[in-house]
Amino acid sequence: MSILMSHPALADCRRLFLRNYKVHVRIGAHAFETLSAQRVVFNVELYVPLAQSTPAHDRLDEVLDYDFIRSTIRQRIAEGHIVLQETLCDDVLRLMLENPQVRAARVSTEKTDVYDDCDAVGCEVFGINPLPAG
Repeated sequence: MSILMSHPALADCRRLFLRNYKVHVRIGAHAFETLSAQRVVFNVELYVPLAQSTPAHDRLDEVLDYDFIRSTIRQRIAEGHIVLQETLCDDVLRLMLENPQVRAARVSTEKTDVYDDCDAVGCEVFGINPLPAG
């Protein structure tokens, strides 16, 4: 279980995740990275209040569909070449948090083909929407 679940603002949330989603992305600052798309591995966690993610009738329209995560990532990638992983992570995080069902999100990316002497280079960000006043 994620340590983030102990955060007070997330105590009433369910954690949804997309793990090791592999996509080819046009990304990189180095000249050799601009020649072709490279593999990027995404890991995303979304924290959704139980009140908005507990199905009463076992129907998809009662929960946040995992396809939202995948399609949002694909839409961002389709916008064109991205120079920095930090930009990609920040953009995906912002898009996840724009969904009104999402209280908080964690996004990480790993470029697995950049260097021969390591498994990956990556970036990770976390964001939380403020709780409504009341």
